[in-house]
Amino acid sequence: MIRAIPSPTISTLELGPFTFHHYALCIIAGIAIAIWLGDKRFCARAINGKSVVSEVAITAVPFGILGGRIYHVITSPDAYFGAGGHPLDAFKIWQGGLGIWGAISLGAAAAWFRYGQLLKKIELPPFAIFLDSLVPGVLFAQAIGRFGNWFNIELFGRPLQAPWALEVPLRFRPSGYSAVETFHPTFLYESIWCTLLAFVLIKYAHRLKPGQTFTLYALGYSIGRLVIESIRIDTAHTIAGLRLNIWVSLLVIVGAALTFARQSKKVQ
Repeated sequence: MIRAIPSPTISTLELGPFTFHHYALCIIAGIAIAIWLGDKRFCARAINGKSVVSEVAITAVPFGILGGRIYHVITSPDAYFGAGGHPLDAFKIWQGGLGIWGAISLGAAAAWFRYGQLLKKIELPPFAIFLDSLVPGVLFAQAIGRFGNWFNIELFGRPLQAPWALEVPLRFRPSGYSAVETFHPTFLYESIWCTLLAFVLIKYAHRLKPGQTFTLYALGYSIGRLVIESIRIDTAHTIAGLRLNIWVSLLVIVGAALTFARQSKKVQ
């Protein structure tokens, strides 16, 4: 077999009586970086240099995780409520399964609510600027979080024979692929795409109007997700022969493109 990326042999860290799942550690590390970078960027644009990123995150992060899990369970119900499924597994977030669309939607809604409360007490920039400040950090968080899928050996793509292919142990291979040893490392593709997009938005954010950085995040991520989703072979609901997340990506791309065009016409 040609050289390939190996799959991890362990997915947990044992420290005395405590067990830490690498998937959860990746998510936590990503959240920490998102808050740190978001705080730094928001301070540069905040009135009097005052930042409320950490305070908003206390509300937004839990709701983001909840939204991500709800989206995953709704779009993959067979794994929990189908034949052989276990409903209680829906609560086992450490085993993987956070849909970014649900995480961003509910997390942003919670952030908007909390930010509105703070606006009544202190002078702050518009919420659009707050979201723009968070975007690069969120992308870095997504890039780190995808390595949690690597530790769980999940969400890989079609068979691939290349030096960057992912070697998947037999017990993790989907039905019909038992003879195939290496697959597309879609977790790595998405991680790289999110990282590149974060750097691009950091570099050109100063040229954009309020809200456009977040809109370009939605547009750019969805374009990458559209391509990556077409490679994945894990079980997913389909509509007219296409995976559900492909349709969601298409809808977000169209919506983000129209929103960006409308934002471009606004006078600052």
